[in-house]
Amino acid sequence: MQLLSLPPRLLMGPGPINCYPRVLTAMSTQLVGQYDPTMTSYMNEVMELYRRVFNTQNQQTFLIDGTSRAGIEAALVSCLEPGDKVLIPIFGRFGHLLAEIAERADAEVHTIEVPWGDVFDPQQIEDAIKKVQPKLLAIVQGDTSTTMLQPLEELGDICRAHDVLFYTDATASIGGNPLETDAWKIDAVTVGLQKCLGGPSGSAPITLSERFVTTVRKRAHVEAGIRDAHHQDSSGMRIRSNYFDLPMIMDYWGEERLNHHTEAATMLFGSRECAIGLLTEGQDAVLKRHQLAGDAMLAGVQAMGLEIFGDLKHKMNNVVGVNIPDQVDGEQIRHDLLNIFNIEIGTSFGPLKGKVWRIGTMGYNARQDAVLHTLQSLETVLRRAGHGLPAGAAVDAAMALYSGDE
Repeated sequence: MQLLSLPPRLLMGPGPINCYPRVLTAMSTQLVGQYDPTMTSYMNEVMELYRRVFNTQNQQTFLIDGTSRAGIEAALVSCLEPGDKVLIPIFGRFGHLLAEIAERADAEVHTIEVPWGDVFDPQQIEDAIKKVQPKLLAIVQGDTSTTMLQPLEELGDICRAHDVLFYTDATASIGGNPLETDAWKIDAVTVGLQKCLGGPSGSAPITLSERFVTTVRKRAHVEAGIRDAHHQDSSGMRIRSNYFDLPMIMDYWGEERLNHHTEAATMLFGSRECAIGLLTEGQDAVLKRHQLAGDAMLAGVQAMGLEIFGDLKHKMNNVVGVNIPDQVDGEQIRHDLLNIFNIEIGTSFGPLKGKVWRIGTMGYNARQDAVLHTLQSLETVLRRAGHGLPAGAAVDAAMALYSGDE
């Protein structure tokens, strides 16, 4: 057996990405007990930090231990009882994921779809809400499978007008694109760390409005082994998942500190550092950095004569889809980038598998040197594979944006 040794990859795909060094440093910190005053103090601090990250005043803002999918599942299985109606607009792979999780909760799932590469007009969603009359609207904000960013600004008012709860998964978009939880009247948001927040997968920050909390508290349950005389179960159906039971997790993060699980301390330390890094740099500055990096990557790819996938008006700042040219072996290009230049870019899923490359500019990697190195390497690999393109044009186009000449 040998010591762990990984190649020095530059992760320029749709996520995960290279972590900020300060996050890795924080995650090497020694542990204390889960109820140590220092630990609970840091838990409280993380709640306050992520209120600022989410742009919310929600008291119930904390971490779900697990990947971003753990946050999604916690929100959906805690809210949806068997037979509840949920409307899920699907514009990529991760809308289908929301639908599957809701189906596994035995909800009555209604979906509407647009072609991959498009997003929904708010009127389409309101028309479907009027028809379905769901308990919950569940939608992805940014879907990395298509690189599209769904506008959310009008959906909160639509949901309030029809007495519908509003949930979004913002894993791929938060930090690199605007997200205004309170201003947009979003009732529940879940995210992960592994994209624009610049951490590893393994923790899922979540924030819940009072409307959402009231709904899930109707299903509150306290385990027999920790129940005291003052604890009473609510009248609603018990949540089917113990691990993803939001009322129990809220009790663990709350003043009573009812034992539910042992907090993943190392992930908490990393999550804390992700938030501190974002807030120290400033949300506006981070958004501008992601937009600049994304625009530079886009300009470079277009300068190579490559065709962009999807509606550019609704592209996320932090990832671009590139149609793989005819007569080019897309997987061989990815292989050569990885094994010659140590750069990873992504392919896609479903109907786009083998047809689109996805190139990300996220978190720690949303910086000039990473963008230029990726463009130069992609150009070199394509030229050596026999694909004709103007030499140096990609880097020149990106540098022009960075220098302010464009």
